[in-house]
Amino acid sequence: MSLLRRVLILSHRYAGLVLGLLVVMWFATGIVMMYAGGMPRLTPQMRLARLDDLDLSRVRLTPEEAARAVGAGGGDWAPSVELLTVMERPAYRVGGVTVFADTGELMDEVSTREARRIASRFVGAQEDRIHHVGTLTRVDQWTIEQSQALPLYRFRVDDPSATELYVSRNTGEVTTLTTRGRRALAWIGTIPHWFYFAALRENQPLWYDLVVWSSGAVCALALLGLALGVVQFRRTRPFRLSRAIPYSGWMRWHYVSGAVFGVFTLTWAFSGMLSMEPFAWTNATGLSVPRATFTGGPVDLAAFGAMEPSAWHDLLGGRPVREVGFARIQDEPYYVVRLAPEAQGEAAKRERLHQPYYITGRAERDRVLVHAGTLEPRLEPFSEASLLARLGTALPDAHVRAADLLTEYDAYYYSRARQTPLPVLRVKFDDPAETWVYVDPEMSQVLGTVHRLNRVERWLYNGLHSLDFAFWYDRRPLWDVGVLALLLGGLASSGLGLVMAVKRLRRGVVRTTARAGRPGGPAPAPVSETVAR
Repeated sequence: MSLLRRVLILSHRYAGLVLGLLVVMWFATGIVMMYAGGMPRLTPQMRLARLDDLDLSRVRLTPEEAARAVGAGGGDWAPSVELLTVMERPAYRVGGVTVFADTGELMDEVSTREARRIASRFVGAQEDRIHHVGTLTRVDQWTIEQSQALPLYRFRVDDPSATELYVSRNTGEVTTLTTRGRRALAWIGTIPHWFYFAALRENQPLWYDLVVWSSGAVCALALLGLALGVVQFRRTRPFRLSRAIPYSGWMRWHYVSGAVFGVFTLTWAFSGMLSMEPFAWTNATGLSVPRATFTGGPVDLAAFGAMEPSAWHDLLGGRPVREVGFARIQDEPYYVVRLAPEAQGEAAKRERLHQPYYITGRAERDRVLVHAGTLEPRLEPFSEASLLARLGTALPDAHVRAADLLTEYDAYYYSRARQTPLPVLRVKFDDPAETWVYVDPEMSQVLGTVHRLNRVERWLYNGLHSLDFAFWYDRRPLWDVGVLALLLGGLASSGLGLVMAVKRLRRGVVRTTARAGRPGGPAPAPVSETVAR
């Protein structure tokens, strides 16, 4: 046996022994994540659905008065302001501070009793079924990315789903909701797959290094296996596949499956590593669209007066309001009104046709823009000409190469659940980075920018990791069948390799133990010699 072949065999064998369990785990958890998604979280849709209706008749303060109450305002940018219901009262959120809109008083820290009541209303359960588990001053497994919201009250609900939810002590807002099922799926899916353990994630540099280096090591393991597959392949004359593979039994199956699925093991490990952006080129930037491009400047809260309940009732056809934002869009003041989720069924659809903010043929919306000066809903998107003119003014050194209004997703702007807005204006620039800017015509705001290296990274990461190619990604179950077949093949190949490596190690230990136990057997080597070897 040649030296190269022996080095490849031994390197692959012992690397597989060390990394095999990790590879098996990645394939198995990848299957779970196909259907379980990521970590449990409170989606914007769920949050909106569970907010209390806003009683505009109780609102006494204007947004400007609320901002003045917290000493906010001034400077180049006004704080973000939203009007919603907090603790069954209308309230403004001004840059994270809560001002009750009925009295103008600032909200103090939420007590445990008040937080329990908030949790009770949020899940629709009696307060005696809501149990305070504890108060978090450090993130736990389900609030890893919510350190800014601390401290959080944690509650458990007596319900069949074993629901748990977290309420911010500072804002009274529910930040996270989990169920037993979602937590279980996370433990057998996302958490082990991405090493998403709370204690590890708190040490960001260690977590980063662990993901990058383990992915790189598995890439090396896959490359060794593929190289070994080529070296060990016999070229027989006449050619017979059965004689070309120099193995039998389970080793033969590992060889065949590794030759086929080892390529995908390599691409999945490599693309997983790229998700951490370990290379400098992934941090390159293209054009940066200035913040004021589509707004025209900071929000002038004085443009928003008192809200007349009857006028808003007529405007929205009686549909309940859940939240109101205040925005400046193309130099004009607009209310951004979020409504209670629409009722389902044909009768509800027919009724919506008569509501002034409903646009036939567009996706169902829980958001409507209302001009603050005229109190008229905006029924049409902002014109392409206005969007392009503002981009041209903001980026005078770059020229538009192409502008297209997309009614379907392209390869760089897409969503499996079609959550991202359509239509979208895609503007391609001739700058050195070949930047593309995606603009939402309905809200006149940038949804995303991608430059040439972003597009390369998209294929190297999403393309290789999710296999989200257009020919099958939106044609389920075609994508499911293909990806499941590849994952199961990789799982079988890595599982066989791990089992055989463990058996070989066990046989070696047994032989060594037996040899050492014989009379006259070799004496144990001195410590210094053992370390040297």
